[in-house]
Amino acid sequence: MRLKTVRVQNYRSIRDTGEFNIEEAKTILVGPNEAGKTAILQALQQINAPKGTKGFDPLRDYPRSLYNDISTGKADPEKIPVVTATFALDEADKEAIPERFRASGYRYTRNLANNATHDFVNGPAAPTYGEIKNDLLRLAAHIDARTAVAEGEPASRTQSSALTALTSGWADSRGLYSSTTGKLKEWVDAAVLLVDETNETEEARLVKLQAALSFGSEYDAALKTLSARKPIFVLYSNYFRVRPIIHLRHLAERLEAKNLDDEHYDYGNSCLLKLLGFSARELSDLGAAGDPGQHQSDEIEEYRAKLDKRTYQLNAASVRLTDEIRSVWKPSESRPEADRLRVQADGQYLKVVVEDELGVEVELDQRSEGFQWLVSFFVVFFAEAADQNQNAILLLDEPGVSLHALKQREFRHTVSRLAEHNQTIYTTHSPFLVGPDELDLVRVVELNDRREGTKVHTSVTSTDKAALLPLQEALGYDLAQSLFAQERNLVLEGLTDYWYLEAVASLLGDGGGPKLNDKIALVPASSAGKLVYFATILYAQRLKVAALLDSDAAGDQAAKQDTLVHTLGSKAILRTRDYVPAVAKAEIEDLLRDTLPMVARDDLGIDVTSEVLAQPGRPIMDILTKADKSFSKYKLAKAFLRWARQNDASALSESERAAWAGLLTAINGALK
Repeated sequence: MRLKTVRVQNYRSIRDTGEFNIEEAKTILVGPNEAGKTAILQALQQINAPKGTKGFDPLRDYPRSLYNDISTGKADPEKIPVVTATFALDEADKEAIPERFRASGYRYTRNLANNATHDFVNGPAAPTYGEIKNDLLRLAAHIDARTAVAEGEPASRTQSSALTALTSGWADSRGLYSSTTGKLKEWVDAAVLLVDETNETEEARLVKLQAALSFGSEYDAALKTLSARKPIFVLYSNYFRVRPIIHLRHLAERLEAKNLDDEHYDYGNSCLLKLLGFSARELSDLGAAGDPGQHQSDEIEEYRAKLDKRTYQLNAASVRLTDEIRSVWKPSESRPEADRLRVQADGQYLKVVVEDELGVEVELDQRSEGFQWLVSFFVVFFAEAADQNQNAILLLDEPGVSLHALKQREFRHTVSRLAEHNQTIYTTHSPFLVGPDELDLVRVVELNDRREGTKVHTSVTSTDKAALLPLQEALGYDLAQSLFAQERNLVLEGLTDYWYLEAVASLLGDGGGPKLNDKIALVPASSAGKLVYFATILYAQRLKVAALLDSDAAGDQAAKQDTLVHTLGSKAILRTRDYVPAVAKAEIEDLLRDTLPMVARDDLGIDVTSEVLAQPGRPIMDILTKADKSFSKYKLAKAFLRWARQNDASALSESERAAWAGLLTAINGALK
């Protein structure tokens, strides 16, 4: 089951975020402080929180300016929706429910009073009373007449009267759900014994009625099944820390008495114990137990087995944590900061220490804040998702704020790796946690007016400049890294060209087709005019430079500039029309003339498939722009990135693969 959309309402700073899409793997919430990013994650966790997580509190969580509605009885917490999530069903989910519901989505809403409602999205419509009313009347009349004949008396209206009493006041549009048809279903089930079994018409009528009235029970059973299959939502906050030394008896006493003076403190430590597979009391009792003596062989064996189990489980957890942390921390010969992490038990103390290459052990709290954060993160994630690792959604609130910028970039890849198996949503201010190829994964969160509350934008648009700052910084840093960092550089007109080229090159390379030389840096300029300046500056540093220009008016003008021709030479100036000969003014989008119309239709609701076929020489961007005045080149590229993540090279048409293969070969040749 995959989370598809989210909507948060009536929660703290949030009146209504509006419904926003969630990506299949990783979704990034970006926005300034106090915009409501953390509130979104906290609300979302309540869809299916881990055991022991506190639910909503109307006094604390309902928007304060509206609380008078609750205190005066105008608003009922049981009817106030807070978070609504829709899910797409995977094959296992579909197999678990009746066939008639398998094409549906699943929607679940948690209300302020912590009660919940759920239903199907685009599910089959329930049969209505109007559809079976006449059959019910005829069945009742048949039974009345048959009973009268058997008894040798005039026909009575016993069953007809009973039916009328059951359905009194029912509108024809009334849906046949279990909550509304219980008594009627009992009446039809009882009619089985009263119908003439030799009468094929009435037998068929009875079967029809039973099928219609069984919808409600199947509907309820299917929803119950899907509710049990919901992913668990694991929220990780920066406040959750694993402490370097834990006094086991004290922790056991606090947990058992539910006396958690410092909830965040105990939460991190509890997760560590859960990961190890022990309770605080078990480790405490084992640490307090003495040697059973030489002559009690059975007790000696049992005591040794317990010690061995503790040692092996502590060692296994240490190895697992070390491997994960080193994948991000990547100690070098010059800075072997995290050679090995060890979890040790010593009497009443559980210790987390770090061992360097010299064998020196120091407590976790003597390492950097960033390293402590990583250890705590992996402990909490592995512990909370241990039982449902393939069915957990990971919510990260400002991850890695203590990490160095370059380690944040490494952690971004770790999040992507986790997201391959666990859908991940995280909030951030950091440009290093937003990749230049991940802007389509971003949702911008802003709070410009307290009366309107927090809003979430699916497209990268915002009236708050602070909300977009991390994205601008991410692009700026990546561009700075690209400039002068690689010997080979391909300058592109803009960011969308960068997205198309990188996405298709990845598809073809993974599919066994031509690959783009990984030593070539892609450098997006903001326009064809600025491309000339980028190319000139790079060439002045004695780097190899090529340029890819559209064949529209702006591209033609740039390609004819003496500076560019003199600097690069004609062989290093690549034009899109050379790979789509049928389109004289081809842009990079015309290399995807078969795929982009489908993407525009399915994702943007703009259907130009017939126009593209009818006008093979007209640029596809002209056709789309004319078809919809609100058309956005950026949104189309973003939708294509999503499409590329869900498909492989075989989904491209043969002509598209050939065109892109020619372009990639030419790029590699120009920068060999």
